[in-house]
Amino acid sequence: MSSPVKHVASLPAGAHDETAAVSAPKAKGNENYKGFVAGVFSGIAKLSVGHPFDTIKVRLQTAPKSQFSGPWDCVVQTIRHEGFNGIYKGATPPLLGWMFMDSLMLGSLTFYRRLLNENVFQPLRTRPTSPHIWASDAERARLPAVGHGMAGMLAGWTVSFIAAPIEHVKARLQIQYASSKSQRLYSGPIDCTKRILAQHGFRGLWHGLSATLLFRTQFFFWWGSYDVFTRALQQQEYVPLSTPAVNFWAGGLSAQVFWLTTYPTDVIKQRIMTDSLDPVERRYPRWRDAAKAVYREAGWKGYWRGFVPCFLRAFPANAAALVAFEGVMRRLE
Repeated sequence: MSSPVKHVASLPAGAHDETAAVSAPKAKGNENYKGFVAGVFSGIAKLSVGHPFDTIKVRLQTAPKSQFSGPWDCVVQTIRHEGFNGIYKGATPPLLGWMFMDSLMLGSLTFYRRLLNENVFQPLRTRPTSPHIWASDAERARLPAVGHGMAGMLAGWTVSFIAAPIEHVKARLQIQYASSKSQRLYSGPIDCTKRILAQHGFRGLWHGLSATLLFRTQFFFWWGSYDVFTRALQQQEYVPLSTPAVNFWAGGLSAQVFWLTTYPTDVIKQRIMTDSLDPVERRYPRWRDAAKAVYREAGWKGYWRGFVPCFLRAFPANAAALVAFEGVMRRLE
């Protein structure tokens, strides 16, 4: 390990303290450009490490209970019948989408942090009755963990409008089990998108948006816990950590917290996104219909089906994404 780090960003999207962001508005556009470029590498790292886990997760969430005995059986059957490429089915939409999603996440996250800090938390902390009146200037100017959580939730809602169609197409491609392309309903992401638009319009492509918004509401726990872990790792004196090491551990641990708090909503979201788009054949016309169906089929355990590959994926995929993101940001600076 290298020497102790003095300061690490409380968010993955750019290693910049909110006080610096406020004091240097001229650099805002430049930082957004850097974040866009770094976000591409973050998305590639996250997809390369995490997509095979995601494919297994989606298949366990949506397949009949009798089809797979567990995560390992799903992996074995997928590779045996579809080859190694089978676990990377549906990878193109998120690979292309992460570039836009990470860029939007960075910009909106930075905006919401600044907005909340300047208009909510700073005015509260300057009141004579505030317990922060005796804190240092640096601590008073820093956005608290709950502020990071609120900014993350708002950014999650913002990015949902791009994420919903990308995740919708990805999910439909991931549940195609045929090894031959000629036997699949969709030959690829472009064909899938075209068919959905032709048959069901833009409303069909954005099918599952409300479920996506509910799912990303839990970004509150992700970014709030990221700030908590970052501060804890900075302040501990037992093992001095470098900046990339703090990014790695805080990013991985906060991702675990996120999935522990939100996984059941993801199960329901996947059910809705892979449901028929024909109103006559649709099994889940409402979110609660999908939630009831999961419980009816498998009880409370049904809401956690596929959790193991998801939980195993969360740490390495998001930790790798943060290390890649922050590394590129430092190189650009």
